[in-house]
Amino acid sequence: MDNARTSRGTGARARTRIRRTAIAVAAAALLPFSLVACADSGGDAGAAPAAGSAQDGAADGPAAAEGAVTTEGPFGPACAGVPKQGAGSFEGMAKAPVATAASNNPALSTLVAAIKKAGLVDTLNNAKDITVFAPTNDAFAKLPKADLDKVLADKAALTRILTYHVVGQRLAPRQLESGTFETLQKSELTTDGLGEEYKVNGTSNVVCGEVETANATVYLVDTVLMPK
Repeated sequence: MDNARTSRGTGARARTRIRRTAIAVAAAALLPFSLVACADSGGDAGAAPAAGSAQDGAADGPAAAEGAVTTEGPFGPACAGVPKQGAGSFEGMAKAPVATAASNNPALSTLVAAIKKAGLVDTLNNAKDITVFAPTNDAFAKLPKADLDKVLADKAALTRILTYHVVGQRLAPRQLESGTFETLQKSELTTDGLGEEYKVNGTSNVVCGEVETANATVYLVDTVLMPK
């Protein structure tokens, strides 16, 4: 009987050791998976802010682009013909009042002659913070010669036309996107466009825009504007 009890005790201890060994093996087997799971969880937590930062940056990008100014200084195809140096350059024109500045730009010689005939040199040079939509020589060339000669000979008519090209405030390109402005002639002109392409009264294109002079912002246009 003692031998039987001893055998049963030995068997119980053996079974206990087997269970403990099995538990230890199972724990050892599960430990790597637990560590991997924790590492993945920690990685996700760390990655989330990075992903959020990237998304935030992407969100900020378009907003900044929308608010960005589309033009910086003179723009348009006719700007290429402006002298690079001297009084007729952009830098030179910025130092002179508008009528004087225009007289130094070869593309505006017809306009300058008209301004002199109308006696508007001092008026324009002494004005403060104005915008001039300045017809180029090519713009005047679109008019039949007989009509142009007739207008140049009529000071009152010429004055009405020229003052219709002048607005009593400096206009930035963004203001031209959809604008209506009273002119010195007292009637209104309209502007529309975007970026570097603008029209005045729906027909006259801005071919060199945002040219600064000492007292005015100038937009060279390819068609002479007629008062309404």
